[in-house]
Amino acid sequence: MTETLVDALTAEIARNRELLALYKAIPAGAFGATMIEQDIQAAIAALASGDAIEIMRAHEALKGNE
Repeated sequence: MTETLVDALTAEIARNRELLALYKAIPAGAFGATMIEQDIQAAIAALASGDAIEIMRAHEALKGNE
C-alpha cells in the first residue's frame, strides 16, 4: 500500500499529539510541549491550505520531534 504525503502528515500529527501529552506530564516539559504544539498547528494549517511545500515542511518538522 502506498502512503500519500497527506497520510504521512496525518500519522505524524497523531504521533505528535501523543508525544505532546507526554511532554505535558513532565514538570519541566512546558517548553517542549509548546514547540510540539506549534508544529502540530502549523501542520494542520498546511493541510488546510493544500500547499504541497508547506505540507512537506510540516511533515519534516513533526518527524524531528522526539
